[in-house]
Amino acid sequence: MKNDIYSNPLVERYATKEMLYNFSPNMKFSTWRKLWTALAESERELGLDITEEQVKEMKKNVNNIDFELAKKKEKEFRHDVMAHVHTFGAQVPIAKGIIHLGATSAYVGDNTDLIQIKEGLELVKAKLVNVIDGFKKFALEYKGMPTLGFTHFQPAQLTTVGKRATLWVQSFMLDYEELEFRMKTLRFRGVKGTTGTQASFLDLFDGDNEKVKELDKKVSEKMGFKNKFGVGGQTYDRKIDSQIADLLSQIAQSAHKFTNDLRLLQHLKELEEPFGKNQIGSSAMAYKRNPMRSERVAALSRFVITMASSPAFTAASQWFERTLDDSANKRLALPQAFLAVDSILTIISNILDGLVVYPKMIRKRIMSELPFMATEHIIMEGVKNGGDRQELHERIRVHSMEAGKEVKVEGNKNDLIERILEDDYFKIDKKKLVEILNPEHFIGRSEKQTEEFIKEEIDPIIEKNKDLLGIKAELNV
Repeated sequence: MKNDIYSNPLVERYATKEMLYNFSPNMKFSTWRKLWTALAESERELGLDITEEQVKEMKKNVNNIDFELAKKKEKEFRHDVMAHVHTFGAQVPIAKGIIHLGATSAYVGDNTDLIQIKEGLELVKAKLVNVIDGFKKFALEYKGMPTLGFTHFQPAQLTTVGKRATLWVQSFMLDYEELEFRMKTLRFRGVKGTTGTQASFLDLFDGDNEKVKELDKKVSEKMGFKNKFGVGGQTYDRKIDSQIADLLSQIAQSAHKFTNDLRLLQHLKELEEPFGKNQIGSSAMAYKRNPMRSERVAALSRFVITMASSPAFTAASQWFERTLDDSANKRLALPQAFLAVDSILTIISNILDGLVVYPKMIRKRIMSELPFMATEHIIMEGVKNGGDRQELHERIRVHSMEAGKEVKVEGNKNDLIERILEDDYFKIDKKKLVEILNPEHFIGRSEKQTEEFIKEEIDPIIEKNKDLLGIKAELNV
């Protein structure tokens, strides 16, 4: 029967059990019960007729959820919150009359969403820090290895393998900074009532404004939030969902950029993602080593990037204090974006753990292009040996055109250096020319830039979050 029903690949194939639990029914409905318990406890502390025994029984049964009864009640009431109010009440009869006292459905629904966002961001942060650490190690290991740079995917000046990696990790560093900001400023809905006026709570406390304000503060703190919304309608501002979706989209953008570059470099046979001993690249072409991890990251990243538009439209289209056209969308958009980003970061960590570098292929490509890039240095050397700069420039232009024709038209190797050596006007011996063509002379400050960037920008992040390091990234498929 299971194989006759569609299953979400994010659940079945990609996401980790920690992120899956964060959006699970157990997490959701046990959090509802924690919220009802925190509300009752806080109302008791502020003087309402609620006993300590009632609160204790509620706490004891937070995780003791009768899902079958809840399902039966929801079918009866056509209301999920009231179904769980009655289910909780059936399990703690002593507290049945004070569960959900003064609250509206959004009290448990919206506050739980915010708690899941908070927990989801914590999980993403841990994965992101490990990805940043993986890039750091790679960048430092290859900080001085020259490689051909590309602009427009055309050969450009040299950089180093490690310096290029700093561009990848810098994107994720910007995502980390945005994530830190969102975590720091995330607000709790708190205790606001049906349309945000707190009228029901004001009645409960006989018009005592200070007690209502204190109730809002107490519940928010009990649920782990320093910040709470000062005002609200029935729901928290849906702009929050849009902001979080944008953050997840930004992480996906960084991931897509990295894996696009890696796929191109794998085509060039310079870098290669890990390839399992028994992994099959193609059902027909047995020799193939397809970059399937990178392609999976790209696919999931596109999903997250496009998913970000749903919360944006939802935030823009809410009416007055609330409409319910957000509900079905919220059940899909944010959880799936979190699950996909969780998968993306897991795969990237796995890639970085076994990324293969091919120095000889990198060197071969450099030497095929370096003669063209070294022409200015060769001209300067020719001038030192008594040549005319303009004449040298013209001769090297002609030689370059001919050498380019050999490569592009005839399919031969770049013979520019041989042409220059045979041209007596340059008066450059082979030893000097080989010295000029040392790739290390063409990488500028790449090595130092890598060291400085890691020390100044990345190391503080790693040091601050060193307790999050060490997550082992294992793929389900």
